Amino acid sequence: MFMNDYEIREALCNYIDDTHFDKVRIIDELVIGEARADIVIVTNFLTGYEIKGDTDSYTRLPNQIKEYDKYFQQNYLVVGASHRKSAPRHVPPYWGIMCFFASEKGIQTETLREAESNPEFHLERQLELLWHAELVNILRYNKLPECSGKNKSRIRKFLFENVPKSDLQKQICEELFERLWTH
Repeated sequence: MFMNDYEIREALCNYIDDTHFDKVRIIDELVIGEARADIVIVTNFLTGYEIKGDTDSYTRLPNQIKEYDKYFQQNYLVVGASHRKSAPRHVPPYWGIMCFFASEKGIQTETLREAESNPEFHLERQLELLWHAELVNILRYNKLPECSGKNKSRIRKFLFENVPKSDLQKQICEELFERLWTH
């Protein structure tokens, strides 16, 4: 039985809920540069998940990989059973690969390859995911001048230059945990 994007997305979210026992937030359809991440999970870092249902093609995947690699510390290609054998040829070796498929026992999950640390990741790009108010929160938390009247680009640059990277990573994740997605 073929699985479409929606069915895989639902199974992936259930899998994340069942396997992450620490603090986790699931973000659906996050705009990243010139692409949209299907699923992003926020823990103490960000992991991106690109979903390809059984009837989906790999046409847009090269551009999606470039964008995911800029924003996330780890990435996964999540596929239906029809892509199980071909998936490894389409993503870099540091990307993880998961396969979801239907069986008599229900929806099954197989991790074909665990994600490794993404060598293309740029913390300063991750700052682009934050709203103006969230950037100001980080300024305040670090007791930095609020840069009133400054645009987001200048605030991001200021934060990147003035906050230790490990602290900044934690604070970005904390802002995404706390975000009210009704805006």
